[in-house]
Amino acid sequence: MSILLTEEQRMIQTMARDFAREVVAVGAAERDLTKIFPARVLAQMGELGFMGMMVPPEFDGSGTDAVSYVSALSEIAYACASTAVVMSVQNSIVCESLLNFGTREQKERFLRPLAAGKAIGAFAMTEPDAGSDPVSQKTTARRDGDHYVIDGTKRFITSGGNARTVLVTAKTDPSKKHRGISVFVVPRETPGMTVGHGEEKMGLRASDTTDLIFNECRVPADQRLGEEGQGFKIAMRGLDSGRIGIAAQSVGVAQAAVDAVVEYTTTREQFGQPVSRFQGLRWMVADMAVEVSAARQLVLSAAAMKDRGENYTMQAAMAKLYASEMVNRVTGTAVQLHGGYGYTMDYPVERYYRDARVFTIYEGTSEIQRTVISNHIFNDKKK
Repeated sequence: MSILLTEEQRMIQTMARDFAREVVAVGAAERDLTKIFPARVLAQMGELGFMGMMVPPEFDGSGTDAVSYVSALSEIAYACASTAVVMSVQNSIVCESLLNFGTREQKERFLRPLAAGKAIGAFAMTEPDAGSDPVSQKTTARRDGDHYVIDGTKRFITSGGNARTVLVTAKTDPSKKHRGISVFVVPRETPGMTVGHGEEKMGLRASDTTDLIFNECRVPADQRLGEEGQGFKIAMRGLDSGRIGIAAQSVGVAQAAVDAVVEYTTTREQFGQPVSRFQGLRWMVADMAVEVSAARQLVLSAAAMKDRGENYTMQAAMAKLYASEMVNRVTGTAVQLHGGYGYTMDYPVERYYRDARVFTIYEGTSEIQRTVISNHIFNDKKK
């Protein structure tokens, strides 16, 4: 539904849709089986301006708004969720963090190739014992002259094995808790940073998820992003944008599931007629379509608030919570309506179902989103 989109936003959405269906979707099933990173597709997306959409042209980005971005991201997710998650992390967390907090030199050196799609980025915050609670992280960065020395292990890092530029959170002053966390820009070639264990995942199998290990990793002080102790703020701001991205991906995968059900049930015959003629099934599909539409409006609303410069933290959490839980319900129903075939790899709904499962977990679980939302509600009532 493009009722809220301007003509320019619809043009960007259409371009993304055409590219997704004609290029991205073609090898999606094979990439899922082989776990091959979609490097060639991502390079093409960079040429089309999809890897730095909200970055100004001054730094080789597209200079589009958040509404255009989430609309395009949903279309890519419709075709391949693995490709979409790389696009999402690149745009929402990596590029935006550099744009909002980077120095001019950092933007020239690191942001420009990322926004142009010539490099892949990663954001390394999660650790083996620190996920939704970043204050519990153990990675440290101690000052040593004009360098920082980073030690620790990061886990579940999207694009960890393919990223050329990694934004890393580390404690520079553990006594200050969340105010003692800083962020550092670490290029792939930096000695002391190595790629560790790669996860064998249920879904998003073409998107690599790895450990990153830091052992006496020396980073020049001018590669600290923002001020010392500003890392928690940088991460939380990036996650607000990232959560809209996850919601947009959820909408894309869910819409693909609905369309797959419509196609299958109109050609599958039982008891002498297409199964799409049965009222019970039609009502189930109607419910699926309502949920997808509602999630889409939440995503567009949060993105529009971001574009207007309003505080959109609660709306991003709402969009992420509802859309991520919605896509699990919708893809589950899609598998059910395919019957036994839905449990096989002969039909794409099996992949949609596996891909969707992580959306309620990463970049803040559903429980964390409910905490964020309720905190805003009760804090607002006190004012």
